[in-house]
Amino acid sequence: MSAKDNFFKGKSRLVLLLLIDIVCLTISYWFFLYRFHGFSPAAQIGDLAVIYLIMLVSVLVSRLFFRVYLQMWRYATSDVYLRIVLADFIGGILYFAVDRVIFPVHLPFQYAVAAVSVGLLTTLSSRFIYQFVRRRPDILRFTNNRLPAPQKNKINVAIVGAGEMGVLLASELLMNRNSRYQPIFFIDNDQRKIGTRIEGVPVIGPDHEVIQDIAKLPIQEIIIALPGVDMLKREQVFDQYMNTGCKVMIYDYPVDRLHAEQKQEKRLIRDINIEDLLFRDSVMLDDPNTKAYYRGKRILVTGAGGSIGSEICRQLARCEPAELVLLDVYENGVYDLEQDLKRRYGTSLNSSTIIANVCDLNRLMKVFESKRPQVVFHAAAHKHVPLMENNCDEAILNNVFGTYNTALAAEKNEADRFVMISTDKAVNPTNIMGATKRLCEMIIQSRQDSPTDFVAVRFGNVLGSNGSVVPLFRRQIAEGGPVTITDKRVIRYFMTIPEASQLVLRTGTRAGRSDIYVLDMGKPIKILDLAKKLISLSGFEPDKDILIKEIGLRPGEKLYEELLVKTETCRKTEDARIFIERLPPPPREEVDRMLRALRQALDMKADDELLKELMMRIVPSYRSALEVNARASFTAEFKAAGIRSSELPEIILEPLGIPI
Repeated sequence: MSAKDNFFKGKSRLVLLLLIDIVCLTISYWFFLYRFHGFSPAAQIGDLAVIYLIMLVSVLVSRLFFRVYLQMWRYATSDVYLRIVLADFIGGILYFAVDRVIFPVHLPFQYAVAAVSVGLLTTLSSRFIYQFVRRRPDILRFTNNRLPAPQKNKINVAIVGAGEMGVLLASELLMNRNSRYQPIFFIDNDQRKIGTRIEGVPVIGPDHEVIQDIAKLPIQEIIIALPGVDMLKREQVFDQYMNTGCKVMIYDYPVDRLHAEQKQEKRLIRDINIEDLLFRDSVMLDDPNTKAYYRGKRILVTGAGGSIGSEICRQLARCEPAELVLLDVYENGVYDLEQDLKRRYGTSLNSSTIIANVCDLNRLMKVFESKRPQVVFHAAAHKHVPLMENNCDEAILNNVFGTYNTALAAEKNEADRFVMISTDKAVNPTNIMGATKRLCEMIIQSRQDSPTDFVAVRFGNVLGSNGSVVPLFRRQIAEGGPVTITDKRVIRYFMTIPEASQLVLRTGTRAGRSDIYVLDMGKPIKILDLAKKLISLSGFEPDKDILIKEIGLRPGEKLYEELLVKTETCRKTEDARIFIERLPPPPREEVDRMLRALRQALDMKADDELLKELMMRIVPSYRSALEVNARASFTAEFKAAGIRSSELPEIILEPLGIPI
């Protein structure tokens, strides 16, 4: 459609509104003019016509002045209706001024007030009727105060929360004829609202009574619209509705912007995310000093195309660096990131993309000599535990020597700061991946005499990252199951990608040297409970509609990840949830000697078992997963997760000679 067509379409709407208003005002005004004529026969029809025209023109001119006809009435709110009331009030005053000053025949005050008031009432009624029919096209289906018949291709929903957000959602769903959802009930605990109707939708409650009979109600899904509730309350709400047989959704909308930015802010009905099931407040570590620190600096990120690396790059781009260098060996991921940054920032961001392997020292040296980065974030690593257990040489080559090469290149080219991404699996590792990351930490710790400040950041499982468990669960639920978990006793710590990235950036601003920073991530979560909640909130019953299948621990996998923050091994920082590992750093000469031994083993093409044995000598805390899992019932992690010893089957390891 051309601009000309749009112009005339907009004008036709204005003309239509004017015609409707003229009809409403004409009927109202002539009703009182004829009554006045009946009581005052001396008043001529011509005089009445003049009075009518003055009154009509005065009101319409006032409405045009107040821009009443520029409003989209299908979305009109109270302030729009107040605008038309004010316009008619001013229009009435304008009529009196003209009538009393110019014309000899005057309409009595009470008749004039009544005429203008009824004209306003008739106009508002036309708007209300339009809005009501627009919102409720099924109005003719209402009989005897009963619910409307279900509409074709509509999903009947109940909205939990009849507050401002819930009402906004219902209004939007009712006005949008293309919406998939038909609001049937509000569920609320406010006794003043229960039994009433909002937007024509009945309010029922309280929720603990409704839940008992919810299966009898004509609803398929439940939408939670409760802004600003604390974590405890949100957990209670989820627990209440997760076993109702209905799919549970969330209506996301920042409540503090319900008025000012209502049209600009994106709002949506979405599935339950894993973040919603953490039942803890997100750890917000960003502060004004972070942006100031990175502004104007040359920054290089290895593994830039990965889950963490890409988010670090996105947050760094907002800090206005002098140059942002994206380095990765996998071209597809870093290409997508490059295009995303170009769409967001255009030419305002000075960035470059380099395809390089961190195992290639010569290539890295060339890149560092060319770009001269001041800050380096090293996120390149192999992270999948089962894959690395069967590819030990590649895990050591990429993780250990990739870190060593990058650190050496940063040091030789006088980078100010080097931040390495580590993992909780480096704490008392039971697999080769965790052991390599612990050795990477040792490389970082050993460089206390370097002009470059080396630090490492350690955190737990990152939600939404490539290969994480939640997308797998969702796919399995969508396919009808079964949902597979390695062991029903497995517990893990979780954090979001933004949390992890903010922690990394905040750590990069600190003046520490050879430190390992860790985050207090709260209580661990049972993977079994997580699977059950996702199944229930998807509208299914665990182990009935969707089976949960235990497939056994994978090689090198622990039942639990160790607590990241322990009083005896960590010291506090000024950030309440950031701690520093207090383990003594190994001497640089000793670490270099161990790396030479590893390199020699790789050059000799040692098999996986020999490499694991060598890594156990280098990393003293590296132990067998079977040995560690046998003692799981005695750990603080299992107690923190609420797992009782009675839930754990007896484990016998006599062939290994390990006493239990």
